[in-house]
Amino acid sequence: MTLERWVVNASPLILLAKINYAHLIAELADQVVVPQAVLDEVNAGHADDPARLFLANSPFPIVNVEPSPMVLAWDLGAGETAVLGYAADNPGWTAVLDDGAARRCARALGIPLIGTLAVILRARQAGLIAAAIPVLKALKTEGIHLDDDVIRTALRAVCDESWA
Repeated sequence: MTLERWVVNASPLILLAKINYAHLIAELADQVVVPQAVLDEVNAGHADDPARLFLANSPFPIVNVEPSPMVLAWDLGAGETAVLGYAADNPGWTAVLDDGAARRCARALGIPLIGTLAVILRARQAGLIAAAIPVLKALKTEGIHLDDDVIRTALRAVCDESWA
């Protein structure tokens, strides 16, 4: 059995915390780390921000990441750069991020990645949530940028739920 080791970016943490599902990250992955740059981004929010409160009480280690020249060349945000740098330097770690440019970088560099949609689908498969659709609708309300066709295809492939 392969260990699930995730290095998580701010957007999945922020979005999942807003709808009270950030705990899924800890429940699905065997190991989770959060780069300092991601913590800094989350902590820049309000003191009562759900992601900030979640991280303040989470068991996730905070890691300092040396900038990777391969990733720096992509001119991404500090959090995305740190997440991808960590995953690039630590084989076996999966980057958890949603940003399109960061996802393109990960694919170009051969870095394993998943996004918030995959976290929800994996939670559904693991029986941690009864249905994916209500969670995805809540994420859409909070501003996740996911195409309805992508959601529809993913739901059909993974858990046989129908997206309207």
